[in-house]
This record gives sequence, C-alpha cells and structure tokens, in this order.
Amino acid sequence: MAILIKSCFVVVLGTLLGLALTFFSLEHGFGFGAVRAGPWTAWPKAGSPDIDPYARALIARTGSIPLGNGEGITFTARNDSDGAPLTPYCDYILKGPMPPARYWTVSVFSPDGTLIENQAKRYGFTSAEILRGTDNSAEIALSPIAQPGNWLPTSPTASYVVMLRLYDSVLSATAASVDGAVLPKIIKGVCR
Repeated sequence: MAILIKSCFVVVLGTLLGLALTFFSLEHGFGFGAVRAGPWTAWPKAGSPDIDPYARALIARTGSIPLGNGEGITFTARNDSDGAPLTPYCDYILKGPMPPARYWTVSVFSPDGTLIENQAKRYGFTSAEILRGTDNSAEIALSPIAQPGNWLPTSPTASYVVMLRLYDSVLSATAASVDGAVLPKIIKGVCR
C-alpha cells in the first residue's frame, strides 16, 4: 500500500512539475523553436507544418493565428533591450533599423493578446504611415502619456508586450540566425 501511495505521489508531482515548466517556457519564450534576438522572441515555425510542440501550445493558449512561412514573421518583446520587463510606469523608445520587409507593423498588446484601450484610438503603426527623419530613421515612443512624433499609447497601469510583424521579409526564411542588431532596440526613458 505504501508503494502505491508513493507511486501516485511521484506521478502527480511529475505532472505538476511538467506543467509548471511548460507554462514557464511559454511565458518566457523558451522552447525548441523560439528564436531570441535582443529583447525580441519569434517562433518561426509557428505557421509551418513542422511546428514544434511549444509553439503549438502557445498558439492554443493565446488563440492567435500565426503568419505562414511565406507570409512573414512575428517578433514579440516583453523586456527592454537591457533585459528589464516592460513596465507601465516607464516610457520607452523603439529605435533602430527595421529589418528589410515589404511591409511591417508595430503594435502594443496586453499579455493575453488583446488590444489596449486608449483615448487616442491608436493601436499600432505601419511602415506606410510612420513619420521618418531626413535620414529615413524612425523612432516610436511607447508611453501612456501623449508624446510628439510617433506615439504609441500603452497602459498606465497594466503590463504589455510589443509585437513587430514583418511581412514578406527575408527574416522569415532565415529566422534561426537573426542577429539582435537588425531589429530595433527598446530603450527605457522616464519612469514615474
């Protein structure tokens, strides 16, 4: 009887540990198919037939529809370029080169994938509508308080994630070897 109780305890403990590690892996972008480049994480095989189990679990958990291999790739950032989590109490600047792509979008979402309500009714930028400098560079301010130029409103009280979607990009095919230098940095600004 004691062996049966110990066996059941080990099975339950192993199951709980496995579920906890899977949850942690999905929340922090670890897994077989995750590609990290600076603060950005992508799952390049998410829209392909040979999707890995972690990407499949992430899609099932969020209910998102991934871009297919030929369509593009999605990068998600939960941290700034220094590795600190994005906080609603700080402003950030998305700065640096955008990878070559026919079209790109930058959006801010809640961690569960819903849009963040804001007074400005602005939920993202596209490569077609962004204001650029004379040297073709662009900066996007992420802040709950209105900013001049390219301002993307964030939540003043809740955490959020930044999504960069590249459509018809060479990174879709070469995502396994993405260097953080080709993606924009997320630089912390003023904190309240």
